[in-house]
Amino acid sequence: MKLLVLGGTGWLGGEVAAAAVSGGHDVTCVARGTRVPDGAANVAADRDEDGALLPLATERWDAVIDVAREPGHVRRAVRDLEPVAGHYLFVSSVSVYSEHESPGADESAERLQPLEADTMSGPEDYGPAKAACEDAVLAGFGPDRSCIIRPGLIAGPGDPTGRTDYWPWRFAHPAKPGIVLVPDAPELPTAVIDVRDLASWIVDCAERRTRGIFNAAGPAVPLPDHLEAAREAAASDATAATAPEDWLLANGVGQWAGPRSMPLWFADHSMYGTRTPSTARARAAGLSFRPLVETLRDSLGWLEGRGRGHDGAGLTDAEECDLLALLNGSKLAGPA
Repeated sequence: MKLLVLGGTGWLGGEVAAAAVSGGHDVTCVARGTRVPDGAANVAADRDEDGALLPLATERWDAVIDVAREPGHVRRAVRDLEPVAGHYLFVSSVSVYSEHESPGADESAERLQPLEADTMSGPEDYGPAKAACEDAVLAGFGPDRSCIIRPGLIAGPGDPTGRTDYWPWRFAHPAKPGIVLVPDAPELPTAVIDVRDLASWIVDCAERRTRGIFNAAGPAVPLPDHLEAAREAAASDATAATAPEDWLLANGVGQWAGPRSMPLWFADHSMYGTRTPSTARARAAGLSFRPLVETLRDSLGWLEGRGRGHDGAGLTDAEECDLLALLNGSKLAGPA
């Protein structure tokens, strides 16, 4: 298969290109960067430019895989490549959905209003921008020559956000020996999909010219089970010190991602459906998942291999020690 990957130098795009090369395909990556997987050709291009993809429109492509987030990038790609591409697979996001209260929502759930502009003005435009990208692909290639994949939270070695490798790293390196601070959120569902499983399935869909729209999230497990998998992945004997959600918020601990946060944690129960959509359609189309503990163990191994500490989402050692001391003091003091 002659495959054009619009991207290929980022995390998911690179994994997609590598999986396609491993599958014996003729792979060309198009990106600003130059670090593409061994065996893939690279075409340097800036998709902000109107005619950036025109040199690729002189060749025939069996399939195009696009991981873009800017609607203008996708609109121009569809315009220029539709005459020469057999199939267009766009990697969207579950962030296109307008509400996240109901776990198990399927692909027919209502979307956000698509972004009219060609570029996002900020992170709040991410979901609407992806919805606009979807519309551009469907308008240009139609449902018979297109595939829309909506991933949930992607995990695994190389996670640039630090969200999914924080917990195995923290259990492997407790700030206070034998204790790891965690949110007391026993009903919070978590779901991560290994980037390697997602990339392999994306290539498989391109090979088979799979049509339709698919949610692609990992199996849902409660946060305590996810944390236990992280502890197992780290081969750690540390125990979890649970902190009430209101207490964490009151002490300035952030949710979901970023510095001074508890990664994967939402205090707002109305967001519990965000990462747990129905994946029945994708599983019927061949999507499969490796064990969570394997994903977390490999993520930790990648992080340890870099030779430096965790510098993404989560708490620093000093922040965790301070919070543990405060929590211990609160328990000793008891109710007022």
